Amino acid sequence: MALFEKTLVRASETRSFQIEHVASAGWQTCEMANDRVARRLQRTEWHRVERDLARFAREIEALRLQGWRDA
Repeated sequence: MALFEKTLVRASETRSFQIEHVASAGWQTCEMANDRVARRLQRTEWHRVERDLARFAREIEALRLQGWRDA
C-alpha cells in the first residue's frame, strides 16, 4: 500500500515518486523516470522517510515550474 504516490508528465516523459510501507522492513522510497528506477531506498527510520518526502515535494514543485503536469 502506497503512503505517497505522485506521477508527473511532460510530452512523452514521466516522473514518478512513491513511498510504501513494507511490513517487515520499514518503508521503501522510489523515484522513477520514464518507467525506469532512478533511485530506490529501503528505510527503517521514519525521519528518513520524512526527509525523502520533503525532497520529493521540492522536486515535484521544480518540475511543475518547468511545465510538468499531474498524470
